[in-house]
Amino acid sequence: MTRIDPHSYFDDAQPRTQKWSLWLRTDFDRKVLQGEATLVFPGTGVEGTLDLDTKGLDIHRVYITATAATLPFELGEEEPILGRRLRLHLPAGTMGITIAYETSPEALGLQWLEPQQTAGGKQPFLFSQCQAIHARTLVPCQDCAVARVSYDAKITVPEGLTAVMSAGPNGDEPAAPGWRTFSFKMPQPIPSYLLALAVGELEGRDVSPRVRVWAEPATIEKAAWEFAETEAFVGKAEGLFGPYDWDRYDMLVLPPSFPYGGMENPRMTFLTPTLLAGDRSLVDVVAHELAHSWTGNLVTNATAEHFWLNEGFTVWAERRILRVLHGKDAETMGWALGQKALDDSLARFVDQPELTKLRTHLEGIDPDDAFSSIPYEKGARLVVAMERAVGETAFAEFLKTYMKRFRFQSITTEQFCAFVEEQFPGLLERVNAKAWLNEPGIPADAPRFVSPTLEAITALAQGWKTGQRPSDDQIQAWGMSELLIYLQQLPRELNTEDCAWLDGRLKLTERGNYEILVEWLCLAAGSGYAPVFARVQQVLSTVGRMKYVRPLYQALGKTSAGRELAREVFAKTAPSYHGLTRRVAEGVIGKYVE
Repeated sequence: MTRIDPHSYFDDAQPRTQKWSLWLRTDFDRKVLQGEATLVFPGTGVEGTLDLDTKGLDIHRVYITATAATLPFELGEEEPILGRRLRLHLPAGTMGITIAYETSPEALGLQWLEPQQTAGGKQPFLFSQCQAIHARTLVPCQDCAVARVSYDAKITVPEGLTAVMSAGPNGDEPAAPGWRTFSFKMPQPIPSYLLALAVGELEGRDVSPRVRVWAEPATIEKAAWEFAETEAFVGKAEGLFGPYDWDRYDMLVLPPSFPYGGMENPRMTFLTPTLLAGDRSLVDVVAHELAHSWTGNLVTNATAEHFWLNEGFTVWAERRILRVLHGKDAETMGWALGQKALDDSLARFVDQPELTKLRTHLEGIDPDDAFSSIPYEKGARLVVAMERAVGETAFAEFLKTYMKRFRFQSITTEQFCAFVEEQFPGLLERVNAKAWLNEPGIPADAPRFVSPTLEAITALAQGWKTGQRPSDDQIQAWGMSELLIYLQQLPRELNTEDCAWLDGRLKLTERGNYEILVEWLCLAAGSGYAPVFARVQQVLSTVGRMKYVRPLYQALGKTSAGRELAREVFAKTAPSYHGLTRRVAEGVIGKYVE
């Protein structure tokens, strides 16, 4: 047995799937997908034992695709993180197997929404979220990023609904009366966690020949305006990494229960509606997800233990795109905002310092529980350290060579380090890479990011206790990033008078920009400022993005009135949260101290 991933039954010594063909039907009443998955093998056929990952799947039948001969199967015991191993014994010459099955209503990789949970309020909605190890709740598969597959799919949905996937659309046609089947093809090999599906009342708007925005009809115009400049992002990213290899870059704005800011599913990035600020101030998330088209989708971390390879390079690229589009100050502000996220994650794992390493070892640890800003922000700072050591020009060439060398491959930290040593002998030692990768916390010589604007805002915020306040002219001159940094640098506990001053001058509680709003609500709620409690309740009751849910519940936990509100809101809202978000909220509330 050669298991290379602590979160998968994938055995590298066994036959490897080359392609999936999916035939699935949505059952909104029962909240399940039902149908068949055909796993296609390369060459003239394979034989031997095959172990697949499943979680919550009801396996009806397995058969040899070519002959329809039934194939016996064994389901192992349920493991809390891994699920159940599906073991098959393939006869010689097996070209493909087909598995008839259905998903569980509790599948963590799927969220089924009632009409009242959508923007339109008339039709139900379904979306998937397979990262990190939830593809196995949708499809019996080798759920490891190393086992890349291409796929085609046919998804049958109720008439009046539209299906989209992380694949190229290949037409749609009527099925049985009242049903319609949508077809898709993904010719490039992807890791299983990038499988994505959404079904709902959807419309699309082209914003360039290769970029389209999808959303519910009630949201589509606002979404198309917000992301109208995406083509410029694509062009700048191609300048960093080389040609875009996925044909199209489409985006889907999901209902607010989506647990992430964005998910980089190839050809169909999923986005939270909290990005629709009305002023394009939060579109840097699109720059991040777009950069994943290279760093993550094209070259992928082999397992969750190497997650920094995806996210560190992507954060670096996101900020470089911001610099090209908006100037050096915008990039510096991005690094400053990221520092706050990094500091919060370091504090969160103060009792688990091993999770603040870049090269993690996660045997027995759910990757969802290890998820934080560490691989994003610490990883990006290691990338900057390497870039500064060799110079921007040489590093730019290195990146393009890196993309070409490992194109459509999933690699480990060790493979990456060997490649760096080949390209720049001695570089890893010069930047003290062992400390970055294998030691907790942040090295003392980590790159710093400074600008006169950042220093002035930081000094003004740090002067709060001595009576310094921003003038009206300063406030008017601030953009979103400047205001957010100011709020982040303020003391974490303010009195009622101070909170009232801030809200009165800056109109914070009424903000539609969720980065500003949630930072303010955390500050105010943590200070016990009761006038914001209604807004906190409204946000927690309607938004499922974990980035906002976690700190808001943490802030409420600082006062007895806040803890009471938190428990009340969670009791009412938990059923509408995505499973990942519900786990986060439960974890925070469970740590409250009376």
